[in-house]
Amino acid sequence: MHILVTCDTIGGVWTYTRELVTGLTRRGLTVTLVSFGDIPSWEQTQWMDGLQNLTYHPTAFKLEWMQESEADLAASSDYLESLTQEIKPDVLHSSQFYYGALNIDIPRLVVAHSDVLSWWGAVHKKEPPDSSWIRWYRRIVLRGLSHATAVVAPSHWMLEQIGRHYCKAALGSVIYNGRSPLLFNPHRGKDEMVVTVGRLWDGGKNTSLLLQKDMPLPVCVVGPQKHPESREEPAGLNRPTSDLQVQPPLNEKRLSQLLGRAAIYAATSRYEPFGLAPVEAALSRCAIVASDIPSFRELWEGAAVFFRNDDSQSLRSVLEQLVQDASLRRAYANLAYDRARQRFTADRMVEEYIGLYARLAPAARGLARVS
Repeated sequence: MHILVTCDTIGGVWTYTRELVTGLTRRGLTVTLVSFGDIPSWEQTQWMDGLQNLTYHPTAFKLEWMQESEADLAASSDYLESLTQEIKPDVLHSSQFYYGALNIDIPRLVVAHSDVLSWWGAVHKKEPPDSSWIRWYRRIVLRGLSHATAVVAPSHWMLEQIGRHYCKAALGSVIYNGRSPLLFNPHRGKDEMVVTVGRLWDGGKNTSLLLQKDMPLPVCVVGPQKHPESREEPAGLNRPTSDLQVQPPLNEKRLSQLLGRAAIYAATSRYEPFGLAPVEAALSRCAIVASDIPSFRELWEGAAVFFRNDDSQSLRSVLEQLVQDASLRRAYANLAYDRARQRFTADRMVEEYIGLYARLAPAARGLARVS
């Protein structure tokens, strides 16, 4: 079976794609991978070395959530349609909504990793203000979803958001994302430290919550400090304390080492359709302290300690509880580790996608072209 996979090189979708493509090729499937957004660095593509049955096409076409991307989306669609005619894959697996409406005669699987409308609602607690761009964005996402053969979301919550903001998928399902446990070390000794990963300027990740009050143990925040289009530093970075580290994005090896040493991981997001970083922390046997939002309840109920969403005092209280009770902290670390090994591994994710491909592929016979 030959799968045409599209992705972007920005953020967690690239990590998800690495796990997916590696697993597919190692199981004997042929994969053609096309990426959009930034051209990846050599360090980002090292994982492809030695993989059989993989062809990679990096491009710099803009993504659908970017401003002034309409011309790039049209050009990238033409590129994908031409490539499909050339390589004749069995299934398109797209991490972009737009390509669900490609004029191709193979099944089109769209993965709804996240979207602008559900992000805005979670962060601002209201609909985004009306604008020509929002109307255009809503229209192209709806078109891609309604023409897709199947839609996958990484959580039931995210699938519900797609139905709420756009349309109910004709064939919709949930496949949890996964990571490879062997990339992380759950057996190292732990330091009294809490770690979180995310952009400090992103209201969805809400990592700045850890900067609003003095926390009961040292804090390490990993991620970009400011928006690329802003010169302003996020509030709290200049707070005088020796117990706060803010580090730029780390490569996989260094992040794995950091998580291996951390006793606690703080999943602070207000918006998180899934969240790979908490899985990586759980596979490193960190205790998970999570914001009480529906997606985290779905994924981590019974295996994490929850604090009130967007409440720094509640977060501090939960951290104090785990600092004062080491046995409780170790118990939650083991619960998180077991949950990740049972539900959030790359092997399970890949097998579920292969099963879905097998159900979709026969639909390629006589599949109507999108008008």
